[in-house]
Amino acid sequence: MSITILPPSVLRHSAHLPASKSISNRALLIAALVRYMSARTAEVGEGLENLSDCDDTQAMQQALATSSGVIDIGAAGTAMRFMTAYLAVVPGTRTITGSKRMQHRPIGVLVDALRQLGAHIDYAGEEGFPPLRISGGGLRGGHLSVAGNVSSQYVSALLMIGPVLEEGLTLALDGDIVSRPYIEMTLAMMRTFGATAWWRDATTIRVEPGGYRLTDYRVESDWSAASYWYEMMALTDDEEAEVILPGLCKDSLQGDSAVAEMFRPLGVCTEYLRNAEGHEAVRLSRGPRMAGQFDMDFQHQPDLAQTFVVTCAMRGIPFRFTGLQSLKIKETDRISALRNELRKLGCDIKEEGEGILAWQGERCTATDSAIDTYEDHRMAMAFAPASLTRNRLCINNPEVVAKSYPAFWDDLAAAGFVISADTEQLTPLPHQ
Repeated sequence: MSITILPPSVLRHSAHLPASKSISNRALLIAALVRYMSARTAEVGEGLENLSDCDDTQAMQQALATSSGVIDIGAAGTAMRFMTAYLAVVPGTRTITGSKRMQHRPIGVLVDALRQLGAHIDYAGEEGFPPLRISGGGLRGGHLSVAGNVSSQYVSALLMIGPVLEEGLTLALDGDIVSRPYIEMTLAMMRTFGATAWWRDATTIRVEPGGYRLTDYRVESDWSAASYWYEMMALTDDEEAEVILPGLCKDSLQGDSAVAEMFRPLGVCTEYLRNAEGHEAVRLSRGPRMAGQFDMDFQHQPDLAQTFVVTCAMRGIPFRFTGLQSLKIKETDRISALRNELRKLGCDIKEEGEGILAWQGERCTATDSAIDTYEDHRMAMAFAPASLTRNRLCINNPEVVAKSYPAFWDDLAAAGFVISADTEQLTPLPHQ
């Protein structure tokens, strides 16, 4: 399936963002550990409000609810990492597997770490990759060292099971620590659910044994999803453009809330709002745009990289982006995917060593080829706003957005984009 996108001439909209899948999946895992420790029988997600309705969170809920001996996580990377740690501490033997792509995403670092804590895990296929056969049970815990530059999902998975380990967990992170905001998010949520966890020093985290307590919890809206509306604001030619994004918190747990300051040099202003009932939102408007080179380190916000690469290329702003090492092991090799698809739009992006993308305005011959999405939700959503500078854009396999933002195309249609898929056309709704 493919769609054709025609952009609106004006951008005035209030979007209904999805809930954060990062927070949702952590909350689900912690709540499941509460049930395990207290031997309570309860529905998955009890006490959790505003959970994400994306594919990844649904995969997490289904995995926690199933009594099957085989758990198929599909393409949900976060769920694969978190469930691997969860299954290592919960009694029973199960096999966890996933999509073809998931079976080529490395998980050896997490498996090795869990084995050091006493877990019984075997590879059911290729060494270092899912599927995994896990025989769970009480783990002793103790001291563990892992490289700081591994996926923060590995670190978060280990931290979240820390309170249910016999000796708790002392986790030393060696070398540079990437995606630190996601680790901070995990620790903050653990403390909200009653765990004792803190940074002992700059590179060591201590989690005390003792479990969690039952807590009602509401998930905030997703700042990663908001980044695509920031991109639209940066790319529209409507000088009076305005976008309202309800549910975003100024003091957010999400590291991607940094998008507000990161987009300021690209001409997007952020105003934080709060209504009489205390509900928060942000208002986006146009501001002055920088001239010249735009450099940024994405070590702590890797999920924003595609958004900024496409934005700068479409606005003709030279850039040099570093800290992109983890992009090669995401849903696809995002570095190669970005370079391939931007060539279709006439931009020749260079890879300068490991984890670096740069562009000094080099051009190539643009084509009318549709943008491929590589089974990666962020490829679809990062390229869709490019229609504002192209007047017309085609995207293949647009359904991948269901992984994190199922209503993305409906929201774009409501904002005035005309989106046609085969013979079906989504008519833009009137502006409020």
